[in-house]
Amino acid sequence: MKKIYKAPLAVVNSNGTYGRPIFFLSGIMFCAHIMCAQTYPNPEFTNEVYYLKKDNSYSLVRLEKSSAKQETKVNMIKGSEYGYEIEGKTSPVRFAAGSNISFVYTTTSSSTNSKSDSIMRANGMDPNAMTGLGNDPSSAITLYKLNVDGGSRKIYLQKQGGYLGSHKNQTSDKYTFSLKKVHDGYWELVIDKPLPKGEYGFSMMGMGSTDMTGAHTVYAFGID
Repeated sequence: MKKIYKAPLAVVNSNGTYGRPIFFLSGIMFCAHIMCAQTYPNPEFTNEVYYLKKDNSYSLVRLEKSSAKQETKVNMIKGSEYGYEIEGKTSPVRFAAGSNISFVYTTTSSSTNSKSDSIMRANGMDPNAMTGLGNDPSSAITLYKLNVDGGSRKIYLQKQGGYLGSHKNQTSDKYTFSLKKVHDGYWELVIDKPLPKGEYGFSMMGMGSTDMTGAHTVYAFGID
């Protein structure tokens, strides 16, 4: 009868004891490496959008946090516009163009060192109440391509030319993103298509963070 060779289930050490097979240990190390590479970091602040840098180990980059002031202009000659304005024509936070750009957003903290959003508390709001967003923060967060106008960046909700301009309505472009729920209160926001070069901002208008003047928080960045 032909003998069938079976691989040993254990490795015999020089002292006569049995050790774990090499392939078993290699598998454990490989799995540990994958789990480590995909560990999502805890942001310092909750209720804030961060850029997710997917290098050897995931890390977060804080975006420019600005107050978008409500702006309404009416001019029969030049036209009218309604929207929000952010100071400065470019963001100091820059990223390279490419695909698979992701961000993260949290409403709860799993770290004792995490801090609450100071601006929301200053407006008399409880950041913990934002857990009511459930599984879809996209209903309250909008990604706009900001229009550079002079020395500022603007979100045009409506813009129309006057007698000396175009009569076509203009609004700022919106970009969609898909949600990946990491755990309760923690989501990865994956941009659905590559972002062209320009200025961008996550508008938190739907978060109930608008103050008495109509201003709200925008997390801005630029693509080069």
